[in-house]
Amino acid sequence: MRFATYNVEWFNNLFDNAGNMLDDDRWSGRYNVKRNRQLAAIASVFKAMDADAIMLIEAPDENRRRSTVRALEGFAAHYGLRTSKALLGFENDTQQEIALLYDPAAITVTHDPQGELDDPKAPRFDGAFSFDLDTDAHPELVTWSKPPLEIAATVPSGRKLRLIGVHAKSKAPHGARNEAEAIRIAIENRRKQLAQCVWLRRRVDQVLAAGDDLIVMGDFNDGPGLDEYEKLFGHSGIEVVLGEGDSIPLYDPHAKMALSRRVGALPSTSRFKIGPDGTYLQALLDYIMISPELTKAIPRWRIWHPFDNPACFDDPELREALIDASDHFPVTIDLDL
Repeated sequence: MRFATYNVEWFNNLFDNAGNMLDDDRWSGRYNVKRNRQLAAIASVFKAMDADAIMLIEAPDENRRRSTVRALEGFAAHYGLRTSKALLGFENDTQQEIALLYDPAAITVTHDPQGELDDPKAPRFDGAFSFDLDTDAHPELVTWSKPPLEIAATVPSGRKLRLIGVHAKSKAPHGARNEAEAIRIAIENRRKQLAQCVWLRRRVDQVLAAGDDLIVMGDFNDGPGLDEYEKLFGHSGIEVVLGEGDSIPLYDPHAKMALSRRVGALPSTSRFKIGPDGTYLQALLDYIMISPELTKAIPRWRIWHPFDNPACFDDPELREALIDASDHFPVTIDLDL
């Protein structure tokens, strides 16, 4: 089976309130990309991946006027995708939902959130987590702006597993008016991102203690050595979620490579234009982590990078679709289940 995680930049901008695609030549949320071009590009990438289930990060909005499921299932029907059904967890207020688009013939899924809202150790993800962010002995309440999507899944063989889709706090100092404010916001955001990863890891520990197979996937807005403030906290959020000390580890080969290599070429899953000269920055932000028992299922990971992956680069249509569709690139894992 093939699972994917994919952050589709401003997917929401491609639909109206009725869930109809805005298949026209007006600008999308993507820089210099029209809406019809982005829609076609996303569909092309989905077809090329041919995944059984896609964890969508920044899926279309859910609110009293808009439906994530209606938009995604209409999109899938229009383009003839076999991932024809959509599953949404807790809605949020950011216009960027976490949803699963899946093939109902290949996998059965339900939204299955764990924990209680008032659990002090690991509350349900739409609750609040008390954590001392700045080690002043006064815990702060941390919330998820995009609560992780917890899924109970069954594959045709009868094997059961749990999926957790994640979009962790961005560490970028958005809204800063000067350098001092940028530093303050960046440190505050890193604290919140790290606290979210501690919260997530506690849920991971609960799932692994129950003996369940687990896949944790999504955009963590983090990676070892990604910014200069990491040394203030001793480790990255990725290291926390993967597991430290005596905890049962999760595994992701791209994360392992980044953790073991501080210099030299590293894998990347995103490409952003920065600065006045339009220079591109690449970063490893998207991961698929698996529990120990799943490492026996002959896992094969792939980053669908238009320049770094030879199969993507050598296919001009796919290469351009990956560039047009999003500033992130999909990550897939194949598992023999």
